[in-house]
Amino acid sequence: MKIKILKSFSLKLADQVEFIAKDKPIAARNFKKDILNSLKNLSELPYKQRKSIYFEDENIRDLIFKGYTIVYRIKPNEKIIEVFGFIKYRERL
Repeated sequence: MKIKILKSFSLKLADQVEFIAKDKPIAARNFKKDILNSLKNLSELPYKQRKSIYFEDENIRDLIFKGYTIVYRIKPNEKIIEVFGFIKYRERL
């Protein structure tokens, strides 16, 4: 399957990488590289990740990565995986 990264995901990822880079530029580059590698692995087994807790659709999945949730949609007929969501878990005190 082909991985298609949508603008909504790219913008949120860029913001997070920029935030991390303020203190740790090398860690920011590694963070981005590791996320992109995890996304490449989705093409092998796209249904391996859990069904999304944000949507009632079997084809929308959540990839958990270092406390972040990456939301993607599987389009089996088109053989495409669309990556569109990037959410940071926030704890409430």
